[in-house]
Amino acid sequence: MTEISKKKIVIGAATAGIELKEVIKEMLDEEGIAYEDVGLDSVDDEMYYPSVAKKLSERIIASNYEKNGILICGTGIGMAITANKFPKIYAAQVYDTFASERASLSNDANVITLGSRITGPRLAKKIVKEWLGLEFEPGRSTPKLKEIYDIEKENLKGIE
Repeated sequence: MTEISKKKIVIGAATAGIELKEVIKEMLDEEGIAYEDVGLDSVDDEMYYPSVAKKLSERIIASNYEKNGILICGTGIGMAITANKFPKIYAAQVYDTFASERASLSNDANVITLGSRITGPRLAKKIVKEWLGLEFEPGRSTPKLKEIYDIEKENLKGIE
């Protein structure tokens, strides 16, 4: 377990996820967790979810990967697909606390994605707390992750 108040978070949502994003931000405030909100803030905003995922991923990269991210759209799928296009961004769609745990402990995910049409506010808060409270520890998953990183290097030439 890790001290969750020391985590630095970037959070973003598509129009379908704005309401759930506000619930999660409230929980982050209660836990004393610093976060940066990269939008969206209004259902009238015309930016699509890929642009939000791009903005969040770029902020994590700019922090030298010291920040983690939470993305929310209708299902979490599109956000995960988009975020995973960026070097060293490992986004996992999570839908329950077990998936959240495995995203951290088995996959060292630095971004989680939530679906507001799948996950209610109470469960979403539990999922986020679970993910924030865990830290990847090398072990059985390490060689699997190394293989992922090798595939990434092979397919995304020019990353370090």
